[in-house]
Amino acid sequence: MKVQIISFHCVLKNKFGKILSSSINHDVLTGPSHSSDQPELIALSRGLMNLTPGEKRSISLSAAEAYGFYDPKKVLTMPVGSFTQFENAKFVEAPVVLDVDGKPHSFRVIDLNHEIVTLDGNHPFAGQDLIFEIETIAARDATDEEISESRSENNPLYH
Repeated sequence: MKVQIISFHCVLKNKFGKILSSSINHDVLTGPSHSSDQPELIALSRGLMNLTPGEKRSISLSAAEAYGFYDPKKVLTMPVGSFTQFENAKFVEAPVVLDVDGKPHSFRVIDLNHEIVTLDGNHPFAGQDLIFEIETIAARDATDEEISESRSENNPLYH
């Protein structure tokens, strides 16, 4: 299987067909698996391989293959005054990064009042089966240099 640089339009839907997002992605490196550092979306990366310009493809992923199952243990409730990061989190859905066990973790504010903030560390699409409707805009073989750079940068879609 060849390593490619692709650009594509993606419409993301849940299993009931509801559109969750739409994006245009430019110059994404796809290819065979070389890393297990980013387990999320490996199946999507595999589904993006060997595309041709103009090709349309539907890639269905179970929740386990996409962003994993929803984990209630990743929901935290804390006093607003506990962390300076919350001073900037004045609205629901605001992103917050906290140091957990010596590593930065991303959270979303899911509830906020003058005393308590509730944070969710799950991906917004965790627990959902997803369908990626792909239309290829451009596709070409990646150069050796691009492949080498990607490995050193730990590109999340290069699996």
